[in-house]
Amino acid sequence: MEAMQTLESAIQNSPGPEKIWAILQEVAVSQQELAVSQKETDRKMQETDRQIKEYNKRFGDFTRRFGEVVEYMIAPNLRQKFSELGYDFLSTASDKRIGDHKNNIFFEIDVLLENGDKAMLVEVKTKLLTEHINSHIERLAKMRNYADLHGDKRSFLGAVAGVVMTPDVKQYALKQGFFVVEPSGETFNITSPNDQPKEW
Repeated sequence: MEAMQTLESAIQNSPGPEKIWAILQEVAVSQQELAVSQKETDRKMQETDRQIKEYNKRFGDFTRRFGEVVEYMIAPNLRQKFSELGYDFLSTASDKRIGDHKNNIFFEIDVLLENGDKAMLVEVKTKLLTEHINSHIERLAKMRNYADLHGDKRSFLGAVAGVVMTPDVKQYALKQGFFVVEPSGETFNITSPNDQPKEW
């Protein structure tokens, strides 16, 4: 009996069809608004991603061009600076590309200084990092391999140039037997390696 009264009370107090319809309409509107809001959020996220990609592209272009400017500022005076250290190079070349398809050896040299006995491979970076130094070590090993395969008996030296570098990175480069080229006022200085320059 008590259960029957409870059921009747629940039926009497439940919302009528009009109320249920109104609730359903509110739910539908809320879902539509949520869907629109989600689409707007997705659109904003896509726009943000596009802007980030565009920024990265422009910054990459700027960094590359700035590196090229540094390279062309340094290259013409390197022969004179190294001459002061006792290295007389007869020629300078920028952006030298080595491509040996037969032996699968490919690499690029920012600045190459040469004479009959020695050649200096210079890597130029806006901001010099340890990874650039390690890559340059690999580049010199490739150069030695390429030279051996083509009867080139010269010895190869390495140098790294950077507008910005930490003291740790500079010391790391010097310990690897590299010369370090860095700006000083309107010109640049070359620091010799801690021990003998490494030759490949």
